[in-house]
Amino acid sequence: MKKKLFSALGMVLMGLAASSLGADASRPNIILVMADDQGWGDTGYNGHPIVKTPALDAMARDGFVFDRFYAAAPVCSPTRASIMTGRHPIRTKVPNHGRYMRPQETTMAETLKAAGYVTGIFGKLHLGSGQPGSSANPSAMGFDEWAIGLNFFDNNPYLSRNGTIEHRKGKGSVILMDDAIEFLEKHKDGERPVFAVVWFPSPHAPHREVPDGPGLYEGEKNAGYFREISLLDQQVGRLRRALKEMGVAQNTILWYCSDNGGLLKESSGGRGKKGQIYEGGLRVPGIIEWPAKKLHGRTSVPVNTCDMFPTLLAMAGIESNLPHPLDGVDVSGVFDGSMVRRAKPMGVWHSFQGGQSTRSDQILKEIMEKQKAGAPLPHNPERMRKDIDEFPQFPEDTTTGHAAWNDWPWKLHRINGKTYELYHLGNDPNEQTDLSTHPEYKQRFEHMQKELDAWMRSVVCSINGEDYNEK
Repeated sequence: MKKKLFSALGMVLMGLAASSLGADASRPNIILVMADDQGWGDTGYNGHPIVKTPALDAMARDGFVFDRFYAAAPVCSPTRASIMTGRHPIRTKVPNHGRYMRPQETTMAETLKAAGYVTGIFGKLHLGSGQPGSSANPSAMGFDEWAIGLNFFDNNPYLSRNGTIEHRKGKGSVILMDDAIEFLEKHKDGERPVFAVVWFPSPHAPHREVPDGPGLYEGEKNAGYFREISLLDQQVGRLRRALKEMGVAQNTILWYCSDNGGLLKESSGGRGKKGQIYEGGLRVPGIIEWPAKKLHGRTSVPVNTCDMFPTLLAMAGIESNLPHPLDGVDVSGVFDGSMVRRAKPMGVWHSFQGGQSTRSDQILKEIMEKQKAGAPLPHNPERMRKDIDEFPQFPEDTTTGHAAWNDWPWKLHRINGKTYELYHLGNDPNEQTDLSTHPEYKQRFEHMQKELDAWMRSVVCSINGEDYNEK
């Protein structure tokens, strides 16, 4: 079914590209960079009292800052699925960490590749397999070149390069940037624009990577966490310098964010931290730059990772008729001030299902040893096709877990379908004063209840597979 849908989409987009030869050359390169567990307040430009992030601070000064940028989920794998599809991750069957994204989904990489882009992904995948032949590996997601870990990794990682496992020496965050820059160098003079995804494994625990230079944060509590933030900041600076040295920075869209809230509630940007759908678990750093278009300034309009797909297509001038409903919206109007309010509310839902452990180095090392021994199937078939053949049917009124409906400045929480909390984020950014039973807001509460319930039902229909039914 997916191949049929994507084939039609690809023909439309390839026709669009072919109808204006030379347009590809003027289209922007697109690079998405994401941290793993960095909170909104864990940057210098957002006022952290200890952490130094000069590269991100410079990017914030030179580019455009989203003051209310949200991950689509409070843990990693779901947010990655939201970026790739523009859809809430439960729709794609990635309700929690360690799940594989269904191949029936149409990804950003597939869409951009069909429009003439060369595509690559480097770093932490955590959405599927690293084995050749899997319908859940990066090739199946639309990437031409890849060097990935299955989950977070650290020093001396095992990584899969286009399906061949390699044991690499050095700091994982530096290695992935080596690979990303090599990819950019390889294609900088080509006729096709570049789409690169660079997903860091830091500052995820256990914090064994350290930045270059003299020892940082000695004696500070959480020094390891801070060091990994400084390390990834150094790599962001490296990337920005490399783009300038290659002569491609001017027409490159560079978008930086984190996959979920931080590990420390003190700097999370709100109540809670990673793993929770209160503000601290979802609000993350967000910066974008595109020198050719002189993107400068800040916006307080709420934006989330589902919005990246439709926004980037609009920015690149790519028309598409995507086969599945999106949760994301084109927010490019915030750059010129024409968009002062979000077009529709943002839904969040966590713990619909549990997560699954993924020990990246352990799994990839085992595959590498079997590859070297010539084993025909290096790892079990269940791992290669985990999740993707499963279409369990959930009742439409399923409410397991914690959901929320952000209709700025109002945010309604629904916990296991029974408990409700209502907050006015403008007056109460730390979500301390529950207004769900306040008589003055009864109409507001009931309206948001209906909207959230309808959205949750639509999400359940999606995970049940209804979006893939042929019309």
